[in-house]
Amino acid sequence: MPDRKLPWDGGCRCGRVRIRVTKPPMLTMACHCFGCQSMSASAFSLSMALPIDGLEVMRGETVIGGLHGDREHHFCDWCKTWMFTRVEQFGLVNLRPTMLDEHRDFTPFIETQTAEKLPWATTPAKHSYERFPGMEEYEALARDYKASVQ
Repeated sequence: MPDRKLPWDGGCRCGRVRIRVTKPPMLTMACHCFGCQSMSASAFSLSMALPIDGLEVMRGETVIGGLHGDREHHFCDWCKTWMFTRVEQFGLVNLRPTMLDEHRDFTPFIETQTAEKLPWATTPAKHSYERFPGMEEYEALARDYKASVQ
């Protein structure tokens, strides 16, 4: 990722919901689980983990879709774009980096749920996990990610 100064702006496909990232990502990832494949209509979903207060909805409102419970999947109510997922219990929000106006330089640092990945799906991720990394691994991964983007 190039040296880009915050804030970063973005929005859904139709533009009714506009967002702003105000804190740098802790990690970028691709998830190959069946749920992400279904919700993204793709081989995997891309995410950028941000502190929960690092993402602001500047205009419009989102609605909850997908799974309901400890993770809130936020969508634009009009175009149905899956924009981000709030995970309150961990104090983070997983933003789809493709929601950013300038998103070409974001690549997944880790990939998860490779046990469910499509056989032809590949990513340039530096770390790969059959399921999810253990909670004790995330601090080191976040540190390694930060060092890799500086």
